[in-house]
Amino acid sequence: MADSGARGDRWLVEVDRAVCIGSGLCVSSAPEDFTLDAVGRKSHPVADETDATEAVLAAAEGCPVEAISIRLRKNGEVVFPPEE
Repeated sequence: MADSGARGDRWLVEVDRAVCIGSGLCVSSAPEDFTLDAVGRKSHPVADETDATEAVLAAAEGCPVEAISIRLRKNGEVVFPPEE
């Protein structure tokens, strides 16, 4: 699992809705941070910005189609997916 960031970090979280298949695993991992919309059952973050937490990172890592990306708010550095 990638490092979840320093205490107090804020993340920008995005879901690529063109890739999302609505599996709901992100909602299971981080129910306070992700929701499925009623139309199309696609995921989206509850807020564009959130505290850096293990739950949000687990949701991104567990997405079966890698539709979730996370960046540090302060400088845009990619947290997930890891750069190759």
